[in-house]
Amino acid sequence: MKLWVLNLSTCACVLTITLPSLETFCTIWLLSCSNNPVPKPDNLLEEEVMTDILYDLAILQAIDGSFPNKLTENNIESKKYIYKKYKIDSIIYYQNQRYYAADMKKYKKMYQEVQDRLDEANKKNDTVLSPGKERLK
Repeated sequence: MKLWVLNLSTCACVLTITLPSLETFCTIWLLSCSNNPVPKPDNLLEEEVMTDILYDLAILQAIDGSFPNKLTENNIESKKYIYKKYKIDSIIYYQNQRYYAADMKKYKKMYQEVQDRLDEANKKNDTVLSPGKERLK
């Protein structure tokens, strides 16, 4: 047996292999060094749609945190609301959530966009408040 060590910019693989299993080694190496190890969902949502979902969830979580009974009083369940609005089910949501979360750069970009949109909404809300009232913090 031989010990093979591969150190590439995108991965480091250490495997003990024999020469006849070179094909197995190459397969494992290709899979372990892929950019996104999570398989692409059959019903892949566009990045923009997934960002919209993350934004809506952030709003719903903020409402639930600030006014705990408001969603319940209005018979709104966050997940069900999202599924109905985007015409998806829990499986599609979780597969896409997992897929996008596996690509850290893309996911960070998506969350930054959500944060930017939330900041913009806060600015709009601040301008609506009358000058004599302070914003809740």
